[in-house]
Formats: sequence, C-alpha cells, structure tokens
Amino acid sequence: MKIEEIRKHAYAMPFHNPSYPKPPFRFVNREYFIISYETDLDALHAVVPEPLRVDSGLVHYEFIRMPDSSGFGDYTESGQVISVIDEHGNKGSYTHAMYLDDEGPIAGGREIWGFPKKLATPRLGVDGRDTLLGTLDYGSQRIATGTMGYKFRELDIEAERRKLAETPNYLLKVVPHVDGSARICELVRFYLRDVSVIGAWEGPAALELHAHALAPVADLPVKRVVGARHIISNLTLDIGEVVYDYLASNDVEPTEYLKRAAND
Repeated sequence: MKIEEIRKHAYAMPFHNPSYPKPPFRFVNREYFIISYETDLDALHAVVPEPLRVDSGLVHYEFIRMPDSSGFGDYTESGQVISVIDEHGNKGSYTHAMYLDDEGPIAGGREIWGFPKKLATPRLGVDGRDTLLGTLDYGSQRIATGTMGYKFRELDIEAERRKLAETPNYLLKVVPHVDGSARICELVRFYLRDVSVIGAWEGPAALELHAHALAPVADLPVKRVVGARHIISNLTLDIGEVVYDYLASNDVEPTEYLKRAAND
C-alpha cells in the first residue's frame, strides 16, 4: 500500500475491514426504557469529569433496544446516564457506563465518540402481559433488573422529542498511546438529530442493581426511584465535537477553554 492510499482510506480498525461504516448512523424504532433514580451525591462527584458539574442526585438507568440501525445492525444496550450542568449553567447528560451485545457498535462507539462501552448481555421486552422488563447480565451474573407497568400513561410526544433532540450529551473519550499512556483524552459533546417520537409512556417502576467487580453499576446505588419512561423513536446519532482537551490544555482553565472552543 502507498502512503497516500493509507491516508486517504484510513478511518477505523482493522484498516482493511473496519467493524463499522462512517457516521452518522440512523436508528429506526429505537426503544428506550429509562428509570430515573436518586443516588449518593458523593458517588456522583467521584465520576463526573470537570468542567461538567453534577446537576442533582439523579441517575437515569437505561435499557435500549435497537432492532434497526444503519451500519450497526440489531442490538441492545444498557447503562447509566448522569444529569449534569456545563460551565454556562446549561443542563446536559453525561454517559457514565454502557453495556451491549454487538461488536460493531462497541468498537464504533468507543473509537469515534468515546462511549464507555463494554461487552455484556442486556435484554428488553414485555414480561407476561403487563410488565416492561429490562435486564443486564455480565457473564453469568445478573447485575441489573428494571420493571415498569407497560404503557400505563401516555406522555406528551413533543415534549419527549425535545428532550432527546435538544439535550447535549457528554462523553469522556480516552485513546491510549503505544506506550500505554493517554494519547487522546477529551470531553466530547454530541446531539441526536432528526428525532421523531412514535410513542411515549410512563408508569410505576422498580430498579435493582447488584455489585460486580467489572461492571460496577451498583456503585451508584438506588436510593429512590423517581420515575420511568418508555419511548419509541426514530433518530440519527450525529458526529461529535471536542469541547475540552485534557492533554493539550493543562495551562488553560476549563471554562476559558470552552469559551475559546465556542468562538472558533
């Protein structure tokens, strides 16, 4: 291969047969089951990266079914999203942990945006006739179980669409150098685009988390379930943007760096 050929065609690993195509990615009939709960504030402060700040004691535990996604196929994921505030006081979401069952979106999610994805076995479906059930197994161990009354009460579809489309989402992306040190360490922001909501419901819910050394979802313990939503939508996962570079900007305060990035 010629050097110029490598430069022209390289975008992912493996070079000759990447695990995923280039973004953006379109999702059809993407199904969310989100349980919002209060947790320990000290535990949240320990995992939310500056310059973001903890918004409240809320964590959103998600089970997401993706039966039709361009480039990624048919898969399911589960994880925790934390309510945060940026340096301007705007509310956003920080993705703390994700577990899924498909190699393509694990590799693509980590390499492109910095999603904290690991291999596991999440499931989402209807248990019996009246219960929405989400589960997450890591190996042979059950580490999360969520239940909700199936389609108890309808939610405002437009309000749920705005939440998905207008909320900035943050990730901490880390890529190692060949010597094992961090070559990339960035705070990344992305938005969901072209969002439509097909249906949205709320209902009574419960969440149980179990301790695991390699899948520590229980490190953000459930104090009280605040509510739950079940949403079916179509949307596009768009490209991201770097809002803070932890390695290149050690001499610049986070707030000043973000101001400069906004002006560029």
